[in-house]
Amino acid sequence: MSDDETVQKPSGISWNRPFPFIGRKSAMDLFREVLPDHHVKGILIHGLSGVGKTRLAQECLERAKSAGFDTAMAVATHAAAAVPLGAIAHIIPRGIDLTDPVAGFHAIEAGIGRRNRKGRLVLLVDDLHLLDNTSVMLLRQLMDSGNVFLLGTVRSGEPFSSYSALCQGDCVRRLDIAAFTEKQVAAVLEAALQGSVARHTAHQFHAISGGNALYLRELTLGALRSDALRHDGEVWQLTRGGSRLGTPRLRELIAARLGQATPRGTAVLELLALCEPVSLADARAVATMEDLAELERWGYMRTTREGKRHILRLEHPLYGEMIRAGSPTLRQHDVLLQQIARIEARGARRQDDLRNIASWRLSATGTADPRLLVQAATLARHSRDYPQVIRLLEAVPEREHTVESRLSLSSALIETGQSKRAGDILNRTLSLAATDREKLAVVDSWSANMIWGMGSSAKALQLTAAVREQLTSPEASAVLAAVDGSAHVAQGSPVAGLRLLDEFLRCDAAAANDLDAWLKGAVVRTWALQMLGRTQEAVTWAKRTVEIHERAARETTTAPDPALQKAPLLLALAEGGHLPEARASGERQFAELVRSDSDFTRMWLAYFLAVIEWLAGRAASSRRWYAECAALARSHHRARPLREALGGLSAAASVLGDSASAEAALAELRTMEEAGREAGGVDCWDAPSRALGHAWQLVLAGHLTRARDVLGAAARAARAGGDLSAEGMLLTDIARLGGAGQAENRLREIADQCDAALARTRAAFASALAAEDAPALLSVSEQFEDMGYELLAAEAAAGAAAAFRGDGRPRQATAASLRCTRLAEACQGVGTPGLALAQGGAPLTRREAEVAWLAAAGETTQHIAEKLTLSTRTVSNHLGRVYDKLGVSSRRDLRSALAHRPDPDQPPGAGRDE
Repeated sequence: MSDDETVQKPSGISWNRPFPFIGRKSAMDLFREVLPDHHVKGILIHGLSGVGKTRLAQECLERAKSAGFDTAMAVATHAAAAVPLGAIAHIIPRGIDLTDPVAGFHAIEAGIGRRNRKGRLVLLVDDLHLLDNTSVMLLRQLMDSGNVFLLGTVRSGEPFSSYSALCQGDCVRRLDIAAFTEKQVAAVLEAALQGSVARHTAHQFHAISGGNALYLRELTLGALRSDALRHDGEVWQLTRGGSRLGTPRLRELIAARLGQATPRGTAVLELLALCEPVSLADARAVATMEDLAELERWGYMRTTREGKRHILRLEHPLYGEMIRAGSPTLRQHDVLLQQIARIEARGARRQDDLRNIASWRLSATGTADPRLLVQAATLARHSRDYPQVIRLLEAVPEREHTVESRLSLSSALIETGQSKRAGDILNRTLSLAATDREKLAVVDSWSANMIWGMGSSAKALQLTAAVREQLTSPEASAVLAAVDGSAHVAQGSPVAGLRLLDEFLRCDAAAANDLDAWLKGAVVRTWALQMLGRTQEAVTWAKRTVEIHERAARETTTAPDPALQKAPLLLALAEGGHLPEARASGERQFAELVRSDSDFTRMWLAYFLAVIEWLAGRAASSRRWYAECAALARSHHRARPLREALGGLSAAASVLGDSASAEAALAELRTMEEAGREAGGVDCWDAPSRALGHAWQLVLAGHLTRARDVLGAAARAARAGGDLSAEGMLLTDIARLGGAGQAENRLREIADQCDAALARTRAAFASALAAEDAPALLSVSEQFEDMGYELLAAEAAAGAAAAFRGDGRPRQATAASLRCTRLAEACQGVGTPGLALAQGGAPLTRREAEVAWLAAAGETTQHIAEKLTLSTRTVSNHLGRVYDKLGVSSRRDLRSALAHRPDPDQPPGAGRDE
């Protein structure tokens, strides 16, 4: 059985074909440009082994064949080079006598020329640098005579003299192929896997493969075979601990590549594999300059300059993986201890020296000085290398641990998604804490883990209540109040939460008794201010705390990643009228985080990006971010963010028409809620995201009245807690679903209490919809567009079109409809009732609308008849009239034509049931 055949193949994916052809557009454009040009004799494609030269050349050959050219392919090898013309013998016409090379070459030229339909043969020669000299001479003659257009692949670094005759003059173009960028790796993986790939997973594949197309393919196959690469229904994600060496074929390729090194060169490669980056001075301790130059020339390593030092690194990440996997344990022990001795001999003065010494000694001997391990863990934390923090601190003997080191360990476990282990450590640490300050630090970390990881604000409040009896100092009371404030905000009560947070945060960070607690509370305060509609204050506060957190990053041990301060800031910016700025800032920050192991921060940043895209009306992008958040939360057992993400995921899938995915997300959410109720103490409040998911799923099924009821109940719950932002969003959706009159008064009240530009425009939108005021709706549409809310802008224009049409102003109605169409194109294929207002056509009666919606949702005629207590004949008659009014001829076209027309319970112009 071949290696490919051992892979568990997902449905619809074939792993026996090459990866999709992505990222080579400029190369293909050049080929199409020069192929008809008889002044150009060929293209030579240069690149490192496995970078995709052959794949590109084969694609070019296929394009030439499709254009009507005769084509042929040859593969040059060392074995074929031993025989003159061995690699290209199959293109030589039969019967030609080569005893006289001159006459024979002319005969070959004539024979090839006679059989070519377009004048010349497009010939691909793979590994052109391995051709024998006779073949090189013949090909050059065929190129010069115009009988052959040469496509050649050349491995970078090969001696130029062997094929130099084929490169002479301007008639042969050179094309250098680089490795895939991280963005291209993501595109290749998504095309091959036929689904979205988590950003961190794409980054990992790029980092491990180095962008090498061959390595990428084999790594993907290996990850699928070992079940390290999994699909959760929305995104593909690489699990922790999966093999990084791909398939046996990949290991053989790398082993063959590394096997060419000399013994002294191998010693340098071992040193780099275990300790890179390595200084030139350290490398010269095990090899000569000639050996090092040879390694660099063969592409095993690269040299860079950092300040006054020359630094050596392996050329490819997989080289290190392969060398470590094949190196005996005792040999690794020896290499590591020798390198430690070198660094200690020169004083271990550099910033990373202590961290490296601790890590290497731990790897070599299984132990190290506890103080050194703690120091090294602190340095690793500053670099956001949380797995390294855990590894170092878990090696500290239990008796040597302090409260501070345990807090640092639990914090790293939280960042990497190990909330339960972190909770167990914090539980033990609380009993060991001797001072009020230590106890508060433990409570603060433990509560944050309960609230934002495990989703149990109630248990966090119980914990602070129990500790409050033991700690009575003013400082302790302020910290505990801040913890309680965070719990209330998490439960959707920002008014109560902010009051408690302000008791603690009113002092300056520099004067705070507990800087970690201050920074954690600062994040939640930004969110609370945004929830209350105080967006300008939220933005100002968040920008200030970001600066404070970044300055303090080297001093704190348990505070989250500084980037977490920016997560709620994004939503405050968006609601303040700066959505494009919020999107760009969030995406930039997320791109930086994929290079670290800050899973906790990355998860919440993905959540806020998802909310922003939902508000903008880009449902596909929103769904992608919600899926990213859910995948991280699910794999790390984070209940709170997973619940938030599942509700949003259901809403996004619903407006995209994916009822199966919408229902799957809600089903998972219901299962979580049932488990939470059974466990006790787990937050099960009706979050706005859950209401959105349920409501828009009902819209997809045609039940708009029920959808408005769900949104109304959630809006009342948000109002009770003071969450004006969520209440405004929910009421706006009620207005969009035909309940503008129901929502407009409260939206105006919210706008009066907020400084958010979005709140004011939402209120104007609902009032204009309720009044069917076409000019006002156009004005609102422009305001939404200026702020970046394309879907709401499109729906406002659609409402204007309907109002103009009702007033008998067809020209203005057409202009508004065109505006709606233009804006909706940015909304990634969503369908909403508001967009349907832009369409003309006869109105549906209440019963016709009910039947149409049920049919669009996939119900059979028999099921519709049973639901509505009608005969199947009556249902068919209703459907016939619906088809006539909407201009469709089948159920397949019904949903797109229906496009979420206004509420079937209250169809426009229909007060009758028949």
